[in-house]
Amino acid sequence: MYRRKYLFYCLLFALSSCSRFYQPTSLQHTQYSIEPALKKDSAMNILLMPYAKDINATMNKVIGTSAGNYNNNRPESEIGNFLADAYKTMAEEKFSRKVDAGFMNAGGIRSYLSKGNITVGKVFEIMPFDNILVLQELKGSILQAYLDKMAEDGGWPVSKGVTMVIRNKKATQVMINGKPLNPEAVYVVAHSDYIANGGSDCEMLRPIPQINRGYLMRDAIIDYVAGLTKEGKIIQPVIENRVTNGQ
Repeated sequence: MYRRKYLFYCLLFALSSCSRFYQPTSLQHTQYSIEPALKKDSAMNILLMPYAKDINATMNKVIGTSAGNYNNNRPESEIGNFLADAYKTMAEEKFSRKVDAGFMNAGGIRSYLSKGNITVGKVFEIMPFDNILVLQELKGSILQAYLDKMAEDGGWPVSKGVTMVIRNKKATQVMINGKPLNPEAVYVVAHSDYIANGGSDCEMLRPIPQINRGYLMRDAIIDYVAGLTKEGKIIQPVIENRVTNGQ
């Protein structure tokens, strides 16, 4: 009996409140500065401690070694070459097929690679986004338009085997694995789902189907470094004139 009345009143209140519109008339807030001098909340520290230990253990895990300090520059950089090579190599392994080129939007590189130990946390700093590594089959004319967009943006990282010269914000003298780009050929490229979905003004890629395995680009970097480390190699990318500015 009481349960039915309670449900009836709840329903009546819900229906009657649907037509009401509430708008705030004032706002009050207190601003706190996060400084080392602030008193620590011991209860909060105790609550977070188990999680912090697990996260720190994961982030501080050493997966490889960097031979030097490598920053993100344009039109070409060591860290950019390293990342583009990582995506091409791991795409071929994870998708079990030949990949013609790997690309990385220069603006997506959010940190540098410092000399010494490479940790999982450092990879998160370089690639903090949950972008997915995808494949697309691009006709040569579409690939040219894509490379032109890279050139217009000052140059993006490209994998080993790809070279181009930027002239008047266009990609010229494009070579793919030792051969001039063929507008009628089809090329398999590896890059992020963000770019494949038209990000960074790459609208020419949006209509092209994607091959997606749910493989994070960040995981591709980690797996690539771990694989090289297992082979006894250190990370030592170099400038190879993959992308240059023409006169």
